[in-house]
Amino acid sequence: MVSAKPVDRLEVHVLVDNATDSLSTVPGHVETEFAYLNRKGMRILSGKCICCANHGLSCLITAHRDGVAHTILFDTGPEPDTFERNTRQLGIDLGVVESIVLSHGHWDHAGGMLRAIDLIRADGRNRDLPYYAHPGMFRTRGRPMANGDMQPMEDIPGIGELTAHGARVVSTREPQSFLDAMFYLSGEIPRVTPFETGLPGHFVKTEAGWEPDPWIIDERWLGVNVAGKGLVVFTACSHAGVVNVLKDARTRFAGIPLHCVLGGLHLSGPTEKIIPDTVEAMRQFELAYIAAGHCTGWRAMTALVTAFGDKIVTPTAVGKRFIF
Repeated sequence: MVSAKPVDRLEVHVLVDNATDSLSTVPGHVETEFAYLNRKGMRILSGKCICCANHGLSCLITAHRDGVAHTILFDTGPEPDTFERNTRQLGIDLGVVESIVLSHGHWDHAGGMLRAIDLIRADGRNRDLPYYAHPGMFRTRGRPMANGDMQPMEDIPGIGELTAHGARVVSTREPQSFLDAMFYLSGEIPRVTPFETGLPGHFVKTEAGWEPDPWIIDERWLGVNVAGKGLVVFTACSHAGVVNVLKDARTRFAGIPLHCVLGGLHLSGPTEKIIPDTVEAMRQFELAYIAAGHCTGWRAMTALVTAFGDKIVTPTAVGKRFIF
C-alpha cells in the first residue's frame, strides 16, 4: 500500500494566491510576507519589493527528516510573470525543487508551469525532474456563457511541451509516494458525499463536442505526515469537495489524525449553496488548522471562522509561510 513516512518538520511557502495580506495578525506557526521579507533584509517597504496576488495557487513545500530535506513545487499559479516575480521577490532558490505536482488540469494552477520548469533548471544541470500528472488533465475545458456560447479555458501545457522543457512526466491515475516517502499523492478521489456534486457548468471538449464534466476527476490531493501532529492535506481547489478529500485522506491514513487542510475549497460561485453543509461536515475531522484561500470565497471563509474560530482558521495569502 502506497503511504508516507512521518517527517520531522514541514515548511510551506505560498508563492501565488488570490489575496495579499501582511497586516492581519497570524498564529505562531505562520509568517506573513512582510515579516519574511524584513527577516531576509528588506530595508524599505515598497510595492517594488512585494509579491503580486493573482487568481491561482502555487506552494513551495519542503519536508525534513533526520537532517535530510526534500522540496517540491505544488502548482504554479495562472501565468508565468506572476510566478517569476513572486519567487524573485521572496528570494526563492528554485534549484532545490526536486519534483513538481500539478493538482488538476486548470489554467490557474498550470499557467506558469513552463517558466517554472525553466527557472528550476536554470543552473544548467541536466537532472531528473519528475512531474506528477493525471492523464485526464490534458484536455480542453470550458464554461457556458449567458449568451449560450462556450468559453474555452486556456489549455495547460501538454506532455510534449513539458518534456521539451526538461520535465519527466509521470502520468498516472494511481497514488504515488516519492522523495524518500516524505510525500504522498492521491489517486482519483472517491465522490461519496451526497451534497458534493462537482462544479456545475464545467465542460470538456471531446470529439463529439462539448460535454458536461462537473467531476473534474483528474484532481488529486497531496499529503505529508508530520510526526507528532498528523497529516497535512494540500487540496488546490477541492473540485471533488473538501469533505470527499478529507474522507479519502482519513481512509488512506487510518489511525493518523488530520492536522491541517491547506488550499482552495471552491465554495464560491455556484457552490456557495453547499457552504453550510460543508462547514458542518468538516467538524468530524477535528482539524487543528484550516488554511483556506484561492477559490474558497469570502462567504465560505466567514462561515469557517464563525464555526471554528480564528485560532483554527488562517487564510492563505501570497508570501505567507506555514511551519508544521
